[in-house]
This record gives sequence, C-alpha cells and structure tokens, in this order.
Amino acid sequence: MTKIEHIGIAVADLAQATPLYEALLGTPCYKTEEVASERVRTAFFKKGDQKIELLEAANPESAIAKYVAKKGEGIHHIAFAVDDIFQEVARLKNLGFKIIDETPKPGADNKLVVFLHPKSCGGVLVELCQERNDQ
Repeated sequence: MTKIEHIGIAVADLAQATPLYEALLGTPCYKTEEVASERVRTAFFKKGDQKIELLEAANPESAIAKYVAKKGEGIHHIAFAVDDIFQEVARLKNLGFKIIDETPKPGADNKLVVFLHPKSCGGVLVELCQERNDQ
C-alpha cells in the first residue's frame, strides 16, 4: 500500500451533499460519475493530495442503499492505493484477510478495486485501488 487514496462517505442525496462538502472543504467537486456495476453515483473532492468520495445509491438494492438504510449517512470505507492489486490481494489473503470479491473490477475514478471484509479489518471496510491503464 502506497498511501490513503480516499475516504468514502455514504450519502442519501448527492445533490444536497455536494454543495455541503464544497463549502466544508473550500474546493469544488472535480468529478461526478456513475458506476453502473456497483449501482452507485459518486462525487469526488480533492484537498492537497487527499480525496473524499461521496457515494449515493443509484438503485434501492445497491450496497450503498442498504448501508444508508441500516447505518445512516457517514464514513463508508477507507481506500488505499496499491501498485499491484493482484499481488496485494494475494499477500493479504495469505495473511488471513477476507476479500469480499477476489477478482478486481473497474471502480470509480479510473481505478481497479477490491474490498476487504470489515470482519477481518477491525470493523472497517477497506478498499484497495490501483490506477487503470486501459483508458
């Protein structure tokens, strides 16, 4: 892992949350995107080298919709950048970490992603992400 890539925050309404975070951070949202495979809409903010990702459910059956219904809005995950996601998945699996889906898949912000189960990470949903080179 090379750095904290971003912190993901689940929100009920991206249109309401975006101006709130623009005011809070003093910087505009630099990117919005829908990730159809995850049934989520995202908005990204950058402050220095740090990023915040807001996540809104695009479907009532999505993981984000279920999260917001169960826990309310708030921090959803922390993402770490990795140089080789396949190598990192193998390393962590070998150490006993539970990977939710061992096959990395396209995520938001031009990343290849996998998630580690919160039960193996002290209650925290951890995302590993690697910059995609296919675009």
